[in-house]
Order: sequence, then C-alpha cells, then structure tokens
Amino acid sequence: MSTIFETYSAADIRHLIEQHPLAWVMTKDGEEASLLPLVGVYDEEGGLTELIGHFARSNPLNAAFARDPRAVILFRGPQSYVSPSHAGRRDWGPTWNYAQLRVWANISVEEGLTAPSLDLLAVQVERDMAQPWVPSELGPRYDQLIKHIVGFRARVTRTSAKFKLGQDERPDTLRSILANMPDKDLAGWMRRFNPGRFEEGSDV
Repeated sequence: MSTIFETYSAADIRHLIEQHPLAWVMTKDGEEASLLPLVGVYDEEGGLTELIGHFARSNPLNAAFARDPRAVILFRGPQSYVSPSHAGRRDWGPTWNYAQLRVWANISVEEGLTAPSLDLLAVQVERDMAQPWVPSELGPRYDQLIKHIVGFRARVTRTSAKFKLGQDERPDTLRSILANMPDKDLAGWMRRFNPGRFEEGSDV
C-alpha cells in the first residue's frame, strides 16, 4: 500500500532524472557499482522505458553485465535536513526531506550506441548553456577518447520512488519551511508536491 510520499506521476520521475541525472548503476547483488550520468527514454504516455549511458571499457561493470545483465539503478534527487528553525516551531521534530528513485533494468552494452550516448548526454546537460557544447568540438581527440568507452542501454523492468517533500506538514508549517529553506532546489520540489498548500490562507 503506497503512502503519501509514494504518490507521484510519470512526469515526476522524468523531472527527477532530467534534473539529477547522476545515478548509482549497480549489479543486482551490489558487488560492482559506479556513479554514471544517464538519459531517460520515455513512451508515448511519458513512462520511463530505458536509460542510456556509457562507461569506460575498463569499468568492472562492463564485464559484470556481460555475465548477468540485471541491474539496480539508484537516483537521488534534492535532499536536505529540515530544522525546527526552518519550521518556525520549537516543538516540532526535525526531519530530512528528499526524493529518490530505484530502477530495476536489464543492461545491454552496445558498440553502436557509444557515439549516440555521448550526443544524448551532451544535449541533456548543456541545455541551459548560452552556447551548448557538442562532442564533435573535441576535434581529433574525439576519435582517441571514444575508443576507451562503450555505450549501454538499460531496459527498465520496474521502478519505485519516494518523494518525502512536506506533504504531511500543516500549511502554516510548510509555509515557514519554504520561507526559511536555503536549498532552493528542494524548496522548488516541495512546491511541486504541495500545490496550493503553501499559499497564504491555505488550510488544506
């Protein structure tokens, strides 16, 4: 049975991956793991179907997934300690707000995906730059560097997420936390998951 923190949409998962693309990619037993930036692929309804990435050919994950393609991928979104000082209440217990996503997937290492994985990632992480960089700007170095990496596709089999973002707080407490929270990223996510509740006069 899901809790208030486990109520979310496909759009919330997509937003988390796009805003926080660095994830732990692990073998199913956790014996091998690396932090890698990933790009999501979505179906017509917006559901996550795949994750695209790359790693060094020498990364132990490369050999591990050749033996067993099953993987667990962990995304950590915004997170911060929330103090009674933020809540404006000395009788309020401190807590930690956060967003997390777990993805179970089967990994397919694909030579032909290496260059496209670089292009996809560059588009994703450079999207807010005034002059977005593209891998081809490496010039002759590109051909040398690309020899040492390989692209992979993670075909998603299951997901599970938790967004603990103040949904259980009283509106007045939520307003105080948002007014005093120094982490603007977390505050934005709290507003996303509490539409209308943080507005002055709200009592829902």
